[in-house]
Amino acid sequence: MTTIDEVHRLRDAALARLAGADDQGSLEAWRVAELGKSSPVMTLMGRIKDVAPDDRPAFGAAVNAVRQAIEAAFEARRAEVGARALAAELAGDRIDVTLPGTHPPRGGLHPVSRAMRRICEIFRDMGFQIYQSREVETDAFNFTLLNTPPYHPARDMQDTFYVGDDVVLRTHTSPGQIHAMRQYAPEPLRIILPGTVYRNEQITARSEIQFTQVEGLAVGRGITMADLKGTVAHFARRLYGADRAVRFRASYFPFTEPSAEVDVSCMLCDGLGCPVCKHAGWLEIMGCGMVHPLVLANGGYDPAEFTGFAFGGGVERVAMLRYGIHDVRYFWGNDLRFLEQLR
Repeated sequence: MTTIDEVHRLRDAALARLAGADDQGSLEAWRVAELGKSSPVMTLMGRIKDVAPDDRPAFGAAVNAVRQAIEAAFEARRAEVGARALAAELAGDRIDVTLPGTHPPRGGLHPVSRAMRRICEIFRDMGFQIYQSREVETDAFNFTLLNTPPYHPARDMQDTFYVGDDVVLRTHTSPGQIHAMRQYAPEPLRIILPGTVYRNEQITARSEIQFTQVEGLAVGRGITMADLKGTVAHFARRLYGADRAVRFRASYFPFTEPSAEVDVSCMLCDGLGCPVCKHAGWLEIMGCGMVHPLVLANGGYDPAEFTGFAFGGGVERVAMLRYGIHDVRYFWGNDLRFLEQLR
């Protein structure tokens, strides 16, 4: 029968062999030999039941103490060998402190945001204030109060997202005109209304279901079409270049009378004709006109005393012209390869 002294000698022999294990491979081999299922200490654990009842408690305690001592010594030795290996690895690596550092990648403004900021900057210099309006509108503010009643054919030009019987996602920023006029009437008013608009259209290279517009509105006494043309022409030349030609074409919008489309000479071909301008030499940038008397009245202004002008256009169109982009879908595709080029 194995005595307690022999158990202690077994422990001392195992610890002596552990001192010779100086890498992960030899440590693992020692662990299997000294702590595995067939190791001497585990064999002794299985013999505790065979010891005489009077000697069993002392013998069992001795065997358990030896097993715990061997396990603790193994963990300490493994940590020591690991630390020594890491130190050797670090010592072999050389760091060249003269190398230039690497900067983390930086984000940038979205091209639509950059175009929007430039537009707002130009109109700010002309005395316009920014007015924010809501994106979810009632049918009345989106259409009826803008001289587009339910039977009006102009509603067919804007495929609308209805979120309720009389609640829509705004199809243009023009509903903000009514909100602004009702807030400030009868004081003169000069604002721009930037924001996102929604139309249930087929997504193509030239149309999206979500896009960005900037609306402009000026109301006061004695405002004429000449004021509108001067404002729009100044804006176009600030945005596209001082030598840019600007022209106005008669058009129709239910909330302005008279109405016009605004074109600038194509900056890609300098007015000579190219595929982008469809070989016409001109690019459309916005619509505009004098505010319809009924719209002025719906906004709280007396059309016999006040006049005004309004204009509006797509911000994506501005960005496409400035950066030579031919597909509007790139703006909302979230492709970093595209966005990083315009960062």
